[in-house]
Amino acid sequence: MTLIAIILATLAAGIGSVWLAALLMGVGLKGGGASVGPQRLLSLAAGALLATAFMHLLPEAFESHVDAHDLFATLLVGLVFFFLLDKAELWHHGHEHSHEHSHGLPSAAGHGATGHDHAAQVQQGRAHTHTHPHAHDHAAAHAHAHSHHHGPKAGGWAVLTGDSVHCFGDGILIASAFMADLRLGVIAAFSVLAHEVPHHMGDLVVLRQTSPNRRMALVKVSLAGAVTALGGLVGYFLVGQLHDWLPYFLAVASSSFVYVALADLIPQLQKRLSARETMAQIVWLLVGMGLVMLVSGAAHVH
Repeated sequence: MTLIAIILATLAAGIGSVWLAALLMGVGLKGGGASVGPQRLLSLAAGALLATAFMHLLPEAFESHVDAHDLFATLLVGLVFFFLLDKAELWHHGHEHSHEHSHGLPSAAGHGATGHDHAAQVQQGRAHTHTHPHAHDHAAAHAHAHSHHHGPKAGGWAVLTGDSVHCFGDGILIASAFMADLRLGVIAAFSVLAHEVPHHMGDLVVLRQTSPNRRMALVKVSLAGAVTALGGLVGYFLVGQLHDWLPYFLAVASSSFVYVALADLIPQLQKRLSARETMAQIVWLLVGMGLVMLVSGAAHVH
């Protein structure tokens, strides 16, 4: 019964978040209100994540026999780990971007040297120097277009790879929560779905830049989201065999939710907005927390 619940919850969180993101991009994020929808969604996700970590996962972990000092250490290590993971991803993208530009430099330098050689013939023929800059500009534009054409494709695959790894970890975290309590599993799945929606919106934007085929972009991100179920299966068998490690899994899950909320979502909310928009952010933050409480109460009754 628990395994079936894990599979259904991970599929709903992994694939459901992708389709909800696509729906919001296609319906709710067009027109004049485009700047309002994402802000409310980010606030909702941040509230759900923080409430899940501090009101459910961490209390459940600290109710175990594990020493509080060890759990706090696990929480700290988890936060540092996710920080370093973000740093590694940023370094990789920056290195890839720099590498792409470095391929264009020799070509430009070569044209520059040729231009310098031809500049020495200015005194001999003005017609030649008049036509050469146009050829140089055309070659440079061709090199720039070539680099721009190949860059987004590599970035698209990098996004899918990172998204798959992230979804696999989400599946393990959901399974860990289900093994502790059905109520926690439902809450964790809801929180993963909530915080993955804005993330998948970004993935879809990147992939739609690499290919004009929107359906293929949706299929690729959906397949990455389906990896959440694979993580759930691995987490189920892993946690089942190592039940004593469950409090540590919950602490790691909490560190993931807290890090995503504080380092990724909330900074995007820190904008200079009107009083009305700021109040809307606060309201949706509280709505996210309230939904977690509501889901928690409903699951507890059943």
